[in-house]
Amino acid sequence: MTENTVLALNGLSKRFGSVVANDAVNLTLKRGEVLALLGENGAGKTTLMNMLFGHYLPDTGSVDVADGHGRLRPLTLGHPQAALAAGIGMVHQHFALAENLTALDNILLGGESLLSWRQNRRAARTKVQGIIERSGLAAPLDEPVGNLSVGERQRVEILKALYHDARILVLDEPTAVLTPQEADTLFENIGAMTRDGLSVIFISHKLREVLAFSHRIAVLRHGKKVGEIATAEADEQIIARMMVGADTEVAPHPAMETGAPVLQMTSLRVRGSNARTSLNGVDLTVHAHEIVGIAGVSGNGQTALAQVVSGLVAPDGGDIRIEDAPIRHFTPPAMLKAGVGRIPEDRNHDGIIGAMSVAENLIIERLDAPEVSAKGFLRQAEIRNHAKTLCTEYDVRGPGVDAPARLLSGGNVQKLILARVFEAAPRLILANQPTRGLDLGATNEVGRRLLEARAKGSGVLLISEDLDEILALSDRVVVIHDGQLIEANTKDRAQIGLMMAGEHA
Repeated sequence: MTENTVLALNGLSKRFGSVVANDAVNLTLKRGEVLALLGENGAGKTTLMNMLFGHYLPDTGSVDVADGHGRLRPLTLGHPQAALAAGIGMVHQHFALAENLTALDNILLGGESLLSWRQNRRAARTKVQGIIERSGLAAPLDEPVGNLSVGERQRVEILKALYHDARILVLDEPTAVLTPQEADTLFENIGAMTRDGLSVIFISHKLREVLAFSHRIAVLRHGKKVGEIATAEADEQIIARMMVGADTEVAPHPAMETGAPVLQMTSLRVRGSNARTSLNGVDLTVHAHEIVGIAGVSGNGQTALAQVVSGLVAPDGGDIRIEDAPIRHFTPPAMLKAGVGRIPEDRNHDGIIGAMSVAENLIIERLDAPEVSAKGFLRQAEIRNHAKTLCTEYDVRGPGVDAPARLLSGGNVQKLILARVFEAAPRLILANQPTRGLDLGATNEVGRRLLEARAKGSGVLLISEDLDEILALSDRVVVIHDGQLIEANTKDRAQIGLMMAGEHA
């Protein structure tokens, strides 16, 4: 162990029943280093970091953390306050924010005494504003978190970790909602902070960022650390082989002749309290055999667009047609009946009913189908067999088709939703952040399924803050900014990034 080691995980193991989440993992982090931690969904990355941060108590193993003088000291495990006191900050994949408090209050929460909180707000705001200016992570500090988009909430989480002066920072997918320029700014500033001694563990599925900004890469597979490599010696295929044991990539897709329109929006308007809930005279057409990518920074109208197409919100003006049939009633059942398949942004909140079984969640949108029910009774044997087939085909891993869906990992919940949507062969597929939080193999599988649906005649409306995903899959790119759509007419990353930031002719 080198003299500048600031963190050492020593043989950490964690078991949940018969599932081994981590198996004797050893990992070190050096002062001023950015270590990328990679692995498929279920590989054990989040469990490992949760043991480091005190949310889980390991079955075996220990953790040593450098003190203010650089000497490694044992960390008391199972206590988040001990991790915070040792200078460890963590931005979780799933947010831990109080929705009734403002963004600024959430940033301060846990770091100020109740007696001094109000007196210190001016100085705290100044400090937070300084972090915002350096990192490019804009967030509405006086807005209740409950009113913020998913992307805005993630920025608050990052700001909160940076505010509390962590010497070791764990970032779980920190750039999922940023423009390329904002992501580059964030990592440039992280780089400046690492030169001042900050050490970073960076969990990401964006290999371009991993290769551009990390110093070293560690890979977990099935709970074990299977290898490490200096980033300078790695490329995407080397990393893919380490992660999944084989090359994995989506084959280039040829251009296709588009068919008839499957979605037509004309002068569509949604009045809302902010850009996130507003659309301002949107015109959009998606054809059969076409993937239209909506690129934009979270909080610019994507939520309203997805809600209208899902039937969750009725527009305040304008017209929407599915396969040239006007939509009069904006409800989820009406949209399903019209031929819309929905992959929601928040898979756990909007995509499943956690208390219901995996099998039940797979048929919940077609309870009237004859293979699902007869004379008002569910055909349980057929439903279970159907679920087993889909779980095998889509590689949905978990305790079984009879287990509650809440027991599935995030990646496996997404696979369940994909199986339900693609099996129905909808005319229009709304894919809202379909690969957020998924590993490389699962991400490529989603892309393959979307391209397959396109080839079969579906139109796909792909909403994503991952510009790499938009550029790789879309036939056309449309940028959304302040509730308005602008046809990009280009696939130039820098130009689209500027349009996402509001700079366009």
